[in-house]
Amino acid sequence: MTEVEFRSLVERGPVLLDGATGTSLFSSGMPMGVCTEGWVLDHPNVVKNLQKAYVEAGSQIIYAPTFGANRHNLAWYGLDSNLSELIARLVAISKEAASGKAYVAGDMSMTGLTLEDLGGEASFDQIFDLYHEQAQALDDAGVDLFVVETMLSLEETEAALDAIRSVSDKPVMCTLSYDADGTTMYGTRCGEAVETLQALGASAVGLNCSVGPDQLEAVVAAMKSAAEIPIIAKPNAGLPLIDDAGNAVYPMGPMEFAENMKKLVAAGASVIGGCCGTTPEYIRKLRLMLEGKLI
Repeated sequence: MTEVEFRSLVERGPVLLDGATGTSLFSSGMPMGVCTEGWVLDHPNVVKNLQKAYVEAGSQIIYAPTFGANRHNLAWYGLDSNLSELIARLVAISKEAASGKAYVAGDMSMTGLTLEDLGGEASFDQIFDLYHEQAQALDDAGVDLFVVETMLSLEETEAALDAIRSVSDKPVMCTLSYDADGTTMYGTRCGEAVETLQALGASAVGLNCSVGPDQLEAVVAAMKSAAEIPIIAKPNAGLPLIDDAGNAVYPMGPMEFAENMKKLVAAGASVIGGCCGTTPEYIRKLRLMLEGKLI
C-alpha cells in the first residue's frame, strides 16, 4: 500500500479499522500473564476467526497480532531467538484472515523499556534499534502498512516512527492513549503530538484505548484543528469497571458506542475502530452508522 493509496482510501469516506484483539483473546480463553504472541501461535485459529469476523463486519484494515513482538518483550518469555520468523508467522495469520478483502497493518507498541529522558534506563538509540528490527521483520513479512498504537510517550512514538521510516515508505498510523483532558500519562498534549508526528512523516495520527468515545469529542476536535493528515479514533467500549472477580468490564454496548463514534466522526475523525471491550458486533454497528443505516 502506498501513501497515495492510503489517502485515496480515506478520501472515499471514513476508513473502518478492526476492534479489540486482547480483550477478545481473554474472552476466548487466553490466560492472564502469558505472552500474547506465543499464545496466538499456539492457537492461530482463534485470531484467524476473530479477524475474519472483523472483515465480515466491515473492517478495511486489521491489525496483525504483533503488538508486543519486539526483542525486549519477547525475551521475557524466551521467544526472542528468531524474531523475524515469529513475526512472519503472526502476519501470515492475519493475511489469511483478510483474504485480500482488507489491508493488514503491522502492529507495534511500547517496547517495555522507558527512555532516559522520562526517568528510565534506555537511550533513544536502544529504543530505536528495537523498533527498527521489528519494523524490518514486519516489512519483510509483507504488511500493507504500519500502526504504532497505545503509546504513552511522544518520544517513544517518535522513535518508532523514525525506525519504520528507515526501512519502509508504506503508510504509518500513530495513536497515543489520552485521558479525557487530552493528555497522555507523560503529559503530552494531543495537539502537540499531531504537529510533531505529521512533521516526522506519519500518514495519520490519533488516539486509541484509555477511555470511551463519549469522553473524546473535544480531544478529536483539538487534534483536527492541528492536523494536515487524517485523524484516527479507536477508543475503548467505555471506561472499564472492575467486577467482583477483578476483571475489567467495559460498559458501553455496540449501539451506544456507534452513536458516540458518530460524534467523533463529526468532530474530525476519518479513520475509526474500537479498542478494549469491542467485538465484531461493534464494528458492524460502526459500518451501519457510516452507511446511515443505524437504527
